[in-house]
Amino acid sequence: MNKLIKLFLIALLAVFCLSAKAQTNEKKEEQPMKEVCNFLKQCGKYFIATVEGDQPRVRPFGTAAIYENRLYIQTGKRKNVAKQMMANPKIEICAYDEPSGRWLRIEAMVVPDERVEAKQFMLDEYPSLKGMYSATDDNTFLLYLENVTATFYSFEDEPRTVNF
Repeated sequence: MNKLIKLFLIALLAVFCLSAKAQTNEKKEEQPMKEVCNFLKQCGKYFIATVEGDQPRVRPFGTAAIYENRLYIQTGKRKNVAKQMMANPKIEICAYDEPSGRWLRIEAMVVPDERVEAKQFMLDEYPSLKGMYSATDDNTFLLYLENVTATFYSFEDEPRTVNF
């Protein structure tokens, strides 16, 4: 009986340690995403590059939010940028923070998310969009970034790359 209790306690301890390690790893994975999201928010506006045929297209964006451990952006489905991202989900983002002299370049794939609750989250994060979009309209286009490589640059430091 004593041996059975010891085995049970060892198994319980092992499960606890594995769970703690998994939570620590999740926190480490969240940190780069939060850093990237915070940088985009700090800049206010950033630029997204897409491709239309063989022509690059660049335009300003201003939304960035983390929802369910994913970094989201938002636009309108009727816009050319949405059509370009659907045809080729590879994008690049560039953001510049003038006061610090730092900039960020992001390579990623965009993945559409049509869930009403995700759209509503973004609209709640950016209430000024509610005049143009709603979570249930046919125009709100919510996308999360996948396979992200984000590189922070400055004139004074070596580039630093994070992935998520």
